Amino acid sequence: MAQKFLYVVNHFVSWPQSEYGGIWNVIAKNDNECFNLISNYDKDQHVSLYGKLRENITNSPKFELKDETQESKIVDIFIT
Repeated sequence: MAQKFLYVVNHFVSWPQSEYGGIWNVIAKNDNECFNLISNYDKDQHVSLYGKLRENITNSPKFELKDETQESKIVDIFIT
């Protein structure tokens, strides 16, 4: 199994879903998988923000998970 991480990502989401965006908690094996999970959930509604999303993922806190069997997924989203 591949090593997994918990990402805490700041991601802007526009109106009407949000005014400011929020924090996305994602389990992923790397930055690319984290990006794919968020952009798939987003359904390409905010493509113009994906450059910033990649930057935010790269700079986000990442916590190594001890249990490598964890499924890659979006764990929680807090959107204001």
